[in-house]
Amino acid sequence: MSESGCSGNCGSCSSKDSCGIRKEELNKYSKIGKVIGIVSGKGGVGKSTVTSLLARKLAAAGYKVGIMDADLTGPSIPRMFGAGGELYGTEEMGMEPMESAEGIKLMSMNFLLETEESTVILRGPVLAGVIKQFWTDVHWGELDYLLIDMPPGTGDIPLTIYQSIPVDGIVIVTSPQDLVRMIVMKAYNMAQKMDIPVLGVVENYSYFECPDCGKRHKIFGESGIDALVSELGIKVAAKLPIIPQLAEAADKGAVPEADIDFDLSVITG
Repeated sequence: MSESGCSGNCGSCSSKDSCGIRKEELNKYSKIGKVIGIVSGKGGVGKSTVTSLLARKLAAAGYKVGIMDADLTGPSIPRMFGAGGELYGTEEMGMEPMESAEGIKLMSMNFLLETEESTVILRGPVLAGVIKQFWTDVHWGELDYLLIDMPPGTGDIPLTIYQSIPVDGIVIVTSPQDLVRMIVMKAYNMAQKMDIPVLGVVENYSYFECPDCGKRHKIFGESGIDALVSELGIKVAAKLPIIPQLAEAADKGAVPEADIDFDLSVITG
């Protein structure tokens, strides 16, 4: 099948034997249960924060978790975990990911840069090659879940991931603004075209809870997420509040496990 019409599902494709677009082989010393993409139709909705919180929630529930930071030109996952240093590995096993204090395995472009503020200036095909290497050349070991923190939008990298990596489903991150429908539908429609299940939606910045009176204030206005997910037949996995402490912690290099109400069954099934 041509690249423009590829669904990413090689198993059901009549052209699978002649097609040049094939799933990449996972590092042979690794075993991953499920691959979950964390996506958004636009930037600025806190997708990396949601990825970090979800990873910590899964790890606290006893699962072995890894994060592939696929936002190659704007990687922030290392900062969320206070992780840094020089990567190492062997020619046979592959590159070893960093590991957080909770045992979450991390792979990010920032680990390969001279400093975390170094600029990544690479064209699409090179970025696509890096993403494939994060799958084939990194020794992830045994994981129950690998979360892929996607770059925003529907460009080269999300397309490469959907076509090259066996993604089991995605979680869409949005915020309660007038653009909520557009944000969700861009990511939802791409997943539909690529035959990737949409597991649920996370609404970030849903409200702010006053620490003095406990009243909830909807800073960004009323949300339309419930009506939208009902229309699409998917679930709201969480409505996360604005938590100033999260931003402060991220700046210091450690996002704590917040006491968030996250429906893990959306991920764990």
